[in-house]
Amino acid sequence: MTHEVKDILDTTGLFCPEPVMMLHGKIREVESGEIIKVIATDPSTQRDIPKFCTFLGHTLLEQKESNDNYLYYIQKK
Repeated sequence: MTHEVKDILDTTGLFCPEPVMMLHGKIREVESGEIIKVIATDPSTQRDIPKFCTFLGHTLLEQKESNDNYLYYIQKK
């Protein structure tokens, strides 16, 4: 699946709660409907990022693993 990504948030090497805190800041920087790609290495993001999206009403378009990374495509509400 291809997404038109507006911005990339690389949280490689960071651990909970930093990736979600950084996502909070990054999502404020983009317009409604735009897509952010998040790259993470912390397995807890598999739980935390979907919860973040559900709680704040953003759309998690795709979540996948690639090599040792977790990739998320989030569309701002």
